[in-house]
Amino acid sequence: MKVSEVRKKYLEFCKKNNHVIVPSDSLIPSNDSTTLFTGSGMQPQIPFLLGEEHPKGKRIANSQKCIRVEDIDEVGDNRHTTFFEMLGNWSFGDYFKKEQLTWIFEFLVDEIKLDPEKIYVTCFIGDKSNDIPQDFESAEIWKELFKEKGIDAKIVELGTEAQGYKKGMNDGRIFYYGAQKNWWSRSGRPDQMPVGELGGPDSEIFYDFGTKHDTSFGMHCHPNCDCGRFMELGNSVFMEYIKNEKGLFELLPQKNVDFGGGLERLAAASNDDPDMYNVDALKNIIENIEKISKVDSKEKVFKCRVIADHMRGAVHMISDGVEPSNKEQGYVLRRLLRRAIFYATQIGFEHGDISKLVPPVINYYEKAYPSIKEKEEKIISEVKEEEDKFQKTLEHGLKKLEKMLKEDGEISGKDAFILFTTYGFPIEMTLEVVKDKGLKVDEKMYNIEFEKHRELSRTASAGKFKGGLADSSEQTTALHTCTHLMLAGLRKELGDEVHQVGSNITAQRTRFDFTYSKKVERDVLDRVEEYVNDAIKNSAKVCLNKMSKEEAKKSGVEGSFWEKYPDTVNVYTVEDKKGNVYSQELCGGPHLDDLSVIKDKKFKILKEKSSSSGVRRIKAVLN
Repeated sequence: MKVSEVRKKYLEFCKKNNHVIVPSDSLIPSNDSTTLFTGSGMQPQIPFLLGEEHPKGKRIANSQKCIRVEDIDEVGDNRHTTFFEMLGNWSFGDYFKKEQLTWIFEFLVDEIKLDPEKIYVTCFIGDKSNDIPQDFESAEIWKELFKEKGIDAKIVELGTEAQGYKKGMNDGRIFYYGAQKNWWSRSGRPDQMPVGELGGPDSEIFYDFGTKHDTSFGMHCHPNCDCGRFMELGNSVFMEYIKNEKGLFELLPQKNVDFGGGLERLAAASNDDPDMYNVDALKNIIENIEKISKVDSKEKVFKCRVIADHMRGAVHMISDGVEPSNKEQGYVLRRLLRRAIFYATQIGFEHGDISKLVPPVINYYEKAYPSIKEKEEKIISEVKEEEDKFQKTLEHGLKKLEKMLKEDGEISGKDAFILFTTYGFPIEMTLEVVKDKGLKVDEKMYNIEFEKHRELSRTASAGKFKGGLADSSEQTTALHTCTHLMLAGLRKELGDEVHQVGSNITAQRTRFDFTYSKKVERDVLDRVEEYVNDAIKNSAKVCLNKMSKEEAKKSGVEGSFWEKYPDTVNVYTVEDKKGNVYSQELCGGPHLDDLSVIKDKKFKILKEKSSSSGVRRIKAVLN
């Protein structure tokens, strides 16, 4: 089956089961500073999982564009990609485990014709330390579903991956794992979750390709083994818990379902082929690469795969507004493009050839995502410009490499890392140059330095996560509302040229970036402070109104990232009893209902500085 066929069948199946099909959100998350990219279909649904009413009802479904770069170094094997689509369906307090598991099993077996004998599932074993019970209900539902297909599904308790490698399958079909594998929240296991974070037990579905187990991964195979025999197809999360201020898990007012299934993985399973790079969405790009390539090498297949993956991701990122830079999303885009360009030169691409891969990607995806075609010229232009810049970077890197060789007669692992971080010179190219000279690079030392760098990046990322508006505690929510008021105050003082660029809000502080070309003087900041505190002193109320995006624009509602919002939007208005409107802005929430709950607190702007060209940054607190 083609990827487009699987997507169409899934959305039609969900529609038949009374789901409203909604468009994919942008790859750049709206009002969510927890992550650089949309990495799952559930990210845009957080307000509705918390209980806010979705404009389209209690049942929705879509195919969500996603970017994940945690495993970028694994790209090129049979299953890792940076860009992918996540099929998703959600129940906001409507149906629950019985309906969800029955429907997804029906879709897999009856709609895309997977052999039920090749399907294996996992359930949550429970977490006694956090008083979260074992999910017996899901296991029993699965047992009955398999029974209807003539399969006697044995239940096996494994708990951990280590136990899986030790015990093996034991003729099981339904497997219990712990929180490491069968609990879902954006921040990981229950003990890792911040206050206000949502989570719940989940049930994963695996497809057995029947390949021989590789004992280098462990003594015995099991569904979560990494040897390649099993591939996870999807995950039904039963989002029913929230971590309260005491660190305890309490049930949400509504029980939610959040299903996510990898579109390309489902297509691979439907074709009974474990290699995702053989699905048409990627094979089509690889075929175009091979037409342009002039060089054959033993590494050509791997390089073609990396180029195909990275160019597909880059095209979608640029289409959604990302531009190459040295920061955040732009840095990721630049890394993908430069890695693709480097590998392309290795297989005979000439300068300018890499942009020829843009039209095949656009032609494949324009039916599902029409806006990508409208951006074709811009995407090609960005790719060409980045290739020109990278050419100069490579020239500088080569000069530095030659200088290092002349001075030291070798390239140490540390030197190779400096070439990568300072000059943007990929390790792959360093290895090629040094090999031609009959020398070697200490790759072990390079990898040590790289791991240190990656760990620092992960720490920064984790800090960003914990500090983002993922935490819906009262203090963080209060600062979020105050941030809206601050923007309104800044616009009042500085003019309508001021708009939000980004924010990062924790329980301790708000960090806010906005468009403005020069330093904001302290007396202006004091007046903005006073504006926010006046709303607090007057116990202003926060009202939510739903309206069409066009109506919101026409009525002068403030908002950034308009293109990322759905046709029906949430407008939050902060107004006091006398009818004074302090703020009216587009947002995904959450907010305080009433500022009287923070009437004993004061909002204070601590510092203001430049963030980047034409962008200023404010740090403020509420004490």
